Amino acid sequence: MEQKRKGVNVVAAVWALAEPIVTGLGLTLWDVRYVKEGQNRYLRIIIDKEGGVCIDDCVAVNDAIDAPLDELDPIQESYSLQVCSAGIERELTRDFHFEKYIGARIILKLRVGYENKKIHRCLLTGYSDGKITVTFDSGETRDFEKNEYVSVKLDDFDPNF
Repeated sequence: MEQKRKGVNVVAAVWALAEPIVTGLGLTLWDVRYVKEGQNRYLRIIIDKEGGVCIDDCVAVNDAIDAPLDELDPIQESYSLQVCSAGIERELTRDFHFEKYIGARIILKLRVGYENKKIHRCLLTGYSDGKITVTFDSGETRDFEKNEYVSVKLDDFDPNF
């Protein structure tokens, strides 16, 4: 029997399984995350669609992926499957996320402060190989390498967006 996969390999295996299922339901696979929170492990399949995801979309994906996921059996430990929406203020983590939202307002959380702040609301103006280019409200443009930022989320609550 094939040895169980861990971490990133679990995510890659589940992504390969889930993407055609999710796409076949008229949805977009936004992300797959395998995380440990406290004593519990969660496999999260995060979906999206134009106009927003509803609970019926989550149920449809859960029902469609349950048997193929059991057959693939990529996780040795006990875990809970969660299918959820990318939601508002969605986190941008994959290349296609950044490429899709060039020109959008973001919330940038830095590892080390810039201009005495770790969190900035700014405009995503470019992306290449993990490096983002942002334009601050002052008009200043700056690049940040992937190792310089903790997270990038859409700033859906900005009244100017």
